[in-house]
Parts: sequence; C-alpha cells; structure tokens
Amino acid sequence: MRRLPGAPASPCKGEVGRDATGRGSPGRFSRTKGMTSRARALRRRMTEAEKKLWSALRRKQVLGLSFRRQHPIGPYVLDFYCPQIGLAIELDGGQHNEEGRTHDERRTHWLKVQNITVLRFWNNEIFENVDGVLSVLVDRVHELTPSLTLPLSGGGNRPWTP
Repeated sequence: MRRLPGAPASPCKGEVGRDATGRGSPGRFSRTKGMTSRARALRRRMTEAEKKLWSALRRKQVLGLSFRRQHPIGPYVLDFYCPQIGLAIELDGGQHNEEGRTHDERRTHWLKVQNITVLRFWNNEIFENVDGVLSVLVDRVHELTPSLTLPLSGGGNRPWTP
C-alpha cells in the first residue's frame, strides 16, 4: 500500500524512536535503539527470581492479563509491565541497598506521574512464597480495575425484560 505524499507513516513495530513523520520523537513512552537493545539483553539474562515469576505471568495466566518482561518505558526498563491496567512489577535483590533504594524511589515516583502503579517484591518472596506474591498481585489488580457485574443465575443470553 502506497502512502500519499505528506501523509504520516503508520507506526510499525520495530520503528524505534520514530514518530509519524519518521523523525525521532520525545514522547512519553518513546524509546531509543539503545533502550530496546538493553531490554533485549536483560530478557536474555533474567535472574532466577524473574524466571520463576515470568513462568506464572506469561500466557495470560493471571486473570487473562498480558504482561511484558523487561519492558522499556521512558528512561527505565521495568521487570514486568501490564499495559492494560498500567501495572509494573519490580523484583528487588540484594543490590537494592540505601543507594539502590533512593534510585528505586525516584523511579517509582516517575512511574506514578505516568499513571503506572508499581508493585515491589523481594527475590526471596518469589522463591519462598510465589503463591502469596500472586495473591497480592490479584488483589492489586482487583483494586485497579472496575468490578464487573456478573449476571445472576440462569446465564445472560436472554434479553433483559422488566
């Protein structure tokens, strides 16, 4: 399909750092080639805790939600991100000492300004109680999403009549 002269190009997957004109754009979630390659490298070198949680999150296993792993947003790469509800999950290991905690707080604040909720878990929580972690996750998802009204018994295929 040919594009009319002056018409914006469609945004395609893989066109990193481009806007509709084909030039770089400093949009809210724009990313650079460097950020994308860094995220890919992090996906290849996932920690054991990340691998364990990813096996529980992938393929829409949690309430049918789609999670992305090592997803770049702004200047950060999130461990796990669900774009449907704006939820990030971060796993913290031993490197999150005082200096790391300051960075984490700055990062969490930036994400909050972007309307992204952050859930943080320690790596040992994943190893020792992944079911508890998933329970906390499900509770938070229910807080973030409006409750659905389910039909009373008898299904819901018949039209409503007063």
